Amino acid sequence: MLSTEGSQPSVRACLFDMDGLLLNTEDLYTKVTNTLLQELGRPPLTWHIKSQLQGRPVSAATKVFRDWARLPIPLEEYLARQKALQAKVFPSAGVLPGVLELISTLLASSSISYPEDKIRIALATSSASYNYHLKTSHLQHLFKMFPIERQVLGDDPRIRRGKPAPDIFLVALETINVDLRSEGKNEISPEECLVFEDAVPGVEAARRAGMRVVWVPHSGLLKEYKGREELVLAGVMGEAQKDLDKSLLSHCDLGTTGQIGDGKGELRTSLVGFDYKRYGIVVPLDT
Repeated sequence: MLSTEGSQPSVRACLFDMDGLLLNTEDLYTKVTNTLLQELGRPPLTWHIKSQLQGRPVSAATKVFRDWARLPIPLEEYLARQKALQAKVFPSAGVLPGVLELISTLLASSSISYPEDKIRIALATSSASYNYHLKTSHLQHLFKMFPIERQVLGDDPRIRRGKPAPDIFLVALETINVDLRSEGKNEISPEECLVFEDAVPGVEAARRAGMRVVWVPHSGLLKEYKGREELVLAGVMGEAQKDLDKSLLSHCDLGTTGQIGDGKGELRTSLVGFDYKRYGIVVPLDT
């Protein structure tokens, strides 16, 4: 098997988060939240808190938010108002810079190890079906590039635990390997996968799945983690320990995090100008 940097195998599949990575929806979430908080006389959302909400399943994020916000109304009432406002705002979601070029280029490219096969892609988002369709229905020029069977959403019954557990990325990889098996081709291993993420729990989930990761954080999130970037890239920020009961951790198969400086994580401020060669991805000359 041909390798790229160090002893890493060349990439054969790319898995994508959505909110804040492909779409500008993290800013829309902030807009909705701060509108409601202002109406309720509460302070605006800080990146210290928002960083703990990003990428997590709704139940885990809601608990963090509730404990911080100290809302003057019942949580159920707040969530209803939030849902109504999101329904108005999410259809304005836009595609972030570099996304369309990256995905279209990947689909035309191949791994240096398997030059006869194109790079496979899948979507792995914590967004549940209702919100997913609000955000994406008007952006089918992007999402039609992901086969429907490879769009893995947060309420998919195959996902037992949300990020930072590795489940969603392992399920996404399996949607690719199902096709490869039917074609009589070699399956793709986690080591041959590259995950694109913007959230810290998502980075940890990718590393726990045994995959490499490209971290593309919002500028506000990057400031929050200044000086700890290598910890994030290794997946050792301890996000899983925050979400799971400590008594259960020893009984859960959460995979293994990486090591600081192991070369399996890359920090980027944008998807523009992605370095395909670094991952053993061969781009056609006419692309």
